[in-house]
Amino acid sequence: MTSRTATCSCGQLRVTCQGEPVRRSICHCLECQKRTGSVFAVQARFPRAAVVIEGRSSTWARRGDSGQSATFRFCPVCGATICWEAEGVPGFVTVAVGAFADPGFPEPQVSVYEERCHPWALAVSALPIPHEV
Repeated sequence: MTSRTATCSCGQLRVTCQGEPVRRSICHCLECQKRTGSVFAVQARFPRAAVVIEGRSSTWARRGDSGQSATFRFCPVCGATICWEAEGVPGFVTVAVGAFADPGFPEPQVSVYEERCHPWALAVSALPIPHEV
């Protein structure tokens, strides 16, 4: 069985997930844009029973565009949000895909709130590859 571990930037908060995610998605909602500091968020949902959370975390809850709340866990040291549980999806934990730091992670299956998508956001494959970074 596949096991993946997501960590915060400093490494003290860890989320280990067993098995494959039941959903992989991109969200373009404005709240996800604020949470990530990017123009969209990429996340993977796992059954709660398949997730182990280790390390210290702080939580913060907010209402989403759906009107339901989500409770986010973030590292109190580095501030990185690693995972959250949504009122509308009981029994599941959603993990920020970037926290896995795995370029081989399976691609998203769905994209939501596309009416808030920045027009250029998903056209990155058309950008030139620089010779120097």
